Amino acid sequence: MAAAAFVGIASGPASGAPAFEWTTAIQGLQATAAGNPVAEQAVNRLIASGQRAGDVALPAQPFQIPAQSDIGRGDGPGVYGSGIALGTDGFRFGFFGGPGTISPDQTGAKLEVMWFNLSNGRSGTNLLIEHQDVPVDTTIRTAVIDPGPGMVVAAVYGSVWHRWSVPVSDANPDGFQYQKGTISVPSFGAVYN
Repeated sequence: MAAAAFVGIASGPASGAPAFEWTTAIQGLQATAAGNPVAEQAVNRLIASGQRAGDVALPAQPFQIPAQSDIGRGDGPGVYGSGIALGTDGFRFGFFGGPGTISPDQTGAKLEVMWFNLSNGRSGTNLLIEHQDVPVDTTIRTAVIDPGPGMVVAAVYGSVWHRWSVPVSDANPDGFQYQKGTISVPSFGAVYN
């Protein structure tokens, strides 16, 4: 399932990348979230979780802290999936996870990433709306963004629809079952662009 997202992706911290300071990273995300109650709550839940990230990753790398959600692993709540930084066709943020694949129709769900560049002060909040369903895609991504060079911290929060194949029936006329995952603790990552 999520293994498809890792094709061609190395894991582990970036060798030679500078370290980042957790408090400064969180303060940057709090400033980015200011005025957006949903984003502010997401940052507060990340802080309250007590999780900390210390390593820095290069695109394309999964975030160091995975998300937790209401559906989580084993019918949740619990560990759900992870944000990811993608650098194959321009810098993007994404999210991967299951059950099943990401549904092409995200009506009623809203997945966002807030980010802050510790090196240059740029920040933003972007929707994760780009999805390809072929061949089997378990990721949803932002459009290409330009955070500039340097250390970028980010948190993915919100909700996303998943689907998986089931026999066609009255309850599942299109041959899919759907489930919406709502992130309770955001996925956090620090990447070097």
